[in-house]
Amino acid sequence: MGRGVRWRSGPLSLCAAVAAVVVSVAGCDAVGGDGSPEVEKKAQPAPRPTPEWDVSPESVAAVGDSITRGFDACTVLSDCPEVSWATGSSPEVESLAVRLLGGARAASHSWNYAETGARMADLPGQMAQAATRDPELVTVMAGANDACRASVRAMTPVAEFRQGFEDAVAALRRGAPKAQLYVASVPDLLRLWSEGRMNPLGKQVWKLGICPSMLGDADALDAAATDRRQTVQERVEDYNDVLREVCEEDERCRFDGGAVFDYEFGTDQLSHWDWFHPSKDGQARLAEIAYRAVTAEKR
Repeated sequence: MGRGVRWRSGPLSLCAAVAAVVVSVAGCDAVGGDGSPEVEKKAQPAPRPTPEWDVSPESVAAVGDSITRGFDACTVLSDCPEVSWATGSSPEVESLAVRLLGGARAASHSWNYAETGARMADLPGQMAQAATRDPELVTVMAGANDACRASVRAMTPVAEFRQGFEDAVAALRRGAPKAQLYVASVPDLLRLWSEGRMNPLGKQVWKLGICPSMLGDADALDAAATDRRQTVQERVEDYNDVLREVCEEDERCRFDGGAVFDYEFGTDQLSHWDWFHPSKDGQARLAEIAYRAVTAEKR
């Protein structure tokens, strides 16, 4: 911020003599008949306008984890990007890209850089790839794998999660400084356990190692199991706070306000192969949430 040059006293002729020199820096004080200043002006920085959010971006890139890859939505233990909520082509889902661009244009103007198993530490690399396309909108859904670890102790620390997300946003800004950013909240893993544990097959699949920090010993209701699940849930909530806070620092970013976390999904929205990842119907619900957030006129 610049400082105004002030002349606190002295004859009017002195002010006039130097006016040509300092006029580009600051206004000269007006002085009264007794030589005392009456009006004091300081140079003010010009306000930086906030970029207007474009509700009709013409290209979409996606980064994140297995949810954005459509894992287990079509066949067991396989990615199915055509049903991705962000960039998929399936009419059953009507992805965000299809809703924004139309089916034909979405096919050539949307790109999916998400990776099954990715955690927040992987996001900067994905974001750098996405930026090479110079997309008008980038979607982010990441964080579930940071909480879904072999144990509570293995979950990503909140500070590391924050650093990873900040690095990812910085990578986007280096490569595509004008890209808009839509950030989805981490889903409610405790609700996932509550819904999925009612299905015997789902619980058997969980024993293969799906999100053991939350889903391990699914029928256990003792104090230790309850505390473990609550610890995971609190970490997810902390991650969502980070996503919101970092997004608020970027003028071209929109957080979903916790809409994905708050969505009361049921078993119809879960893959019937693993009772963890979204089904096609679940992917469609995620696309609806994203479309509402991206196309809202004001946030």
